[in-house]
Formats: sequence, structure tokens, C-alpha cells
Amino acid sequence: MAQSVFKTDEVELYSYQELGSRKAAQQLLNDIKQYLKTYDFQSNSFKTLMAVFPDDQFDTEKEFEDKLWQHLRQIYKLDDQPWDEDVAKDPSDSDFSFSIAGAAFFIVGMHPKSSRKARQSPHPCLTFNLHWQFEKLREMGTFEQVRDKIRTRDEALQGDVNPVVKDHGEESEAKQYSGRKVEGNWKCPFHPTIKK
Repeated sequence: MAQSVFKTDEVELYSYQELGSRKAAQQLLNDIKQYLKTYDFQSNSFKTLMAVFPDDQFDTEKEFEDKLWQHLRQIYKLDDQPWDEDVAKDPSDSDFSFSIAGAAFFIVGMHPKSSRKARQSPHPCLTFNLHWQFEKLREMGTFEQVRDKIRTRDEALQGDVNPVVKDHGEESEAKQYSGRKVEGNWKCPFHPTIKK
């Protein structure tokens, strides 16, 4: 998917300081609002927003995961828009998807220390893919084809498909955001009822 958006120049790339900071969260929220304003929902081409944090370094996958969720909590606290009604707000729900500025996103965390080769990147980054894009692929009848191609490439690269990867509705996608193989009893550190 990432290769496709770069090949077609369908990516908006932004750089921020310090993943997890309030300042970077506010800047990213502003950029996502602008991205949504200019997004062409009538088109069959998809655009991804990528947030890169070039000055950050993480020694472990867990450290990156903690910062990822800290960042999303900051965005949630700053966001004045209601949660996207098409997805669940509870991260333990199989229909959960993270909502920003009223739109649901599937978030892919990437960083140099990821155990998944497909999630390794020169710098820590978060990619934001609209939930709407996956529904559009289903409408177009190409979702399974795209999904299977991604998983086949992942298996060829790594030797197996990422064990936390599931289709939306099978299991909470929150488990997939960091790319880490989370434990069976893992609980999402994001609690959307708390807004201070």
C-alpha cells in the first residue's frame, strides 16, 4: 500500500518534533483537518497522510508503542470534533477505528527497530489511512485483492504474515497500530472517555 501511494504521488508528508508532545499533536491535528478539507472523496484514488518524527529514537518496540498511544491521546484531547459515527469509539470493540476531526483512520506505526520488516522505516512515523478508503475498496470489489497482495508481500519479506493483522470487524484494529506482536491479554492504553 505504501509503495502504491508513493508511486502515484498520493501521500502528504509532514515532519514533526517529539512524538507524544502536545505541540506536535496540535500541529498534526491541524494538518489532518486541512488534509480532510482538500481530500477528493469523489475520486477512486487514495491519499495517505504520513507524519515523520526524524529527531526521535526508540530502543524498543514497546517504547515506540507507548509514545504512539501517548500521541493519539494528545490528539484526542485537542480534537473538538465528534467521533466518526461509522466506527466504534471503544478500542476493545472489533469495529474500533481512531477518529480525528470527525473522520476514522487506520493508523500504521513504523520505526527503525520494528521486528516486522514491512514496518521498518528510517525514522519513526505514523501513517494515516482513511477508514473510508477501505470501505471504498469494498464498494469497488477490490478490497480482498489489495489485502491479499499486501499479506503475500509481507509473507515473502518476513516469512510469515504479521500475526496481529486482521480485517476490520474481526478484532480491534488498535492491536495493529504499533506493529508489535502484542500479548494475548493486551489492553489498549487509550481510553476515549477521559478528556482532560
